[in-house]
Amino acid sequence: MTASRVVTRLEPSLLTRLENARANTDALFALLPPNSFYERPIPARHRLIFYLGHLEAFDRNLLSPALELGLEDSPFDKLFAFGIDPVGGGLPKDQPRDWPEIAQVERYNRQVRARLDERLRDPSVTRALTASPEIGTLLNVAIEHRLMHAETLAYLLHNLALEKKLSKAGPAIDARPAPDAKMVTIPSGIATLGQPRHSLAFGWDNEFGMQRVLVPSFSISAFPVTNAEYLKFVQAGGYQTGKYWRTEDWDWVRKEKLEHPLFWKRASASPAEDAKTKWEYRGMFATIPLPPSWPVYVSYAEASAFAKWAGRKLPTEEQWQRAAYGTPEGRERAYPWGDEPAEFWRGNFNQDRWDPTGVDTHPEGASGFGVYDLLGNGWEWTSTTFGPLPEFEPFEFYRGYSADFFDGKHYVMKGGSARTDACMLRRSYRNWFQPHYPYIYSSFRCTEE
Repeated sequence: MTASRVVTRLEPSLLTRLENARANTDALFALLPPNSFYERPIPARHRLIFYLGHLEAFDRNLLSPALELGLEDSPFDKLFAFGIDPVGGGLPKDQPRDWPEIAQVERYNRQVRARLDERLRDPSVTRALTASPEIGTLLNVAIEHRLMHAETLAYLLHNLALEKKLSKAGPAIDARPAPDAKMVTIPSGIATLGQPRHSLAFGWDNEFGMQRVLVPSFSISAFPVTNAEYLKFVQAGGYQTGKYWRTEDWDWVRKEKLEHPLFWKRASASPAEDAKTKWEYRGMFATIPLPPSWPVYVSYAEASAFAKWAGRKLPTEEQWQRAAYGTPEGRERAYPWGDEPAEFWRGNFNQDRWDPTGVDTHPEGASGFGVYDLLGNGWEWTSTTFGPLPEFEPFEFYRGYSADFFDGKHYVMKGGSARTDACMLRRSYRNWFQPHYPYIYSSFRCTEE
């Protein structure tokens, strides 16, 4: 690890943030009755029991060398070490009986958590670690990794049948009309990607190697594409017309027999009567009539097909960055609205809600160019394949975190969802997913050049 990528002291707030992140994931697991821990809500992902053990196993494996935890090796250290990425169409074949009992996993979690806390609060250890440049980075990795999985758990639970999770209040019916689908012209200017190599702020390895890009003038949707807009594509036969889809995407649509977004559900009529169909939105805890003003959640393939049908394109990462953080006077902001920290009135993020809001609900979060709803309410697809910024270097302690996905099969996403923690709303943060993964809280907007 190089000194350019580390937090140079052990901040007391990191311990509080770790406790808060644990409370976040503990609350998600508390939504599951015992039998549901062995469910697999998404075919290509692990059963939920894996995630119960994964978070503590990750912390134990990551922090043991630096903190000398002194825990006896456990088979759970390896069993729960790594998640999976749905590549190549192969699906896991494990059965519930292949996994340990919940009580065993919880006992492992308590032991790891107790020993980790003991070491972090030991005065002699704290004094020694204060001089270590690694510990701040490692703790930030542990915290943000847990918060990333809090979002993963949220969309996994969203895809779990309602009767298999403990009920909470569902979203209120929202029949407000969608705002006009207007475009905003963004003048030519600079977009900054990433962080400077010598920045002391935390970031993941793919965020370092700052790049300043001159972006030619373009127009972009003022709001993410709404359910109301996307409904027109569905009613126009978008899922039955191959010319809007790339070849590999059209093959996927036909193989999966897709006819509408995953988060939608038909309330009436047949597939042949789409113009008369009444649609519903599958919320986390209830199904409601499809809210016209909420962002549509779709895969990259679906977003790309809509854009082609509309005679437009998805923005590049540079275009999205320019529209979000640029200003008419030429300077760039820390956030779309300015340099003030992310507060709840700026957008739908930081786990304040389980479901989206209308795309025009938070005008205080607009960018300097008048582009709305950029942070929170749904990750936004870009047309940029995920790859390294200039002079990329992998984390020495987690070499595959980003590099394993520089394969041309993943696309950069920006922004954040309702379940994204505020700490990951920084300008340099980059998310990525494959084009045929429809389960995430992912929206999009279009551009014209």
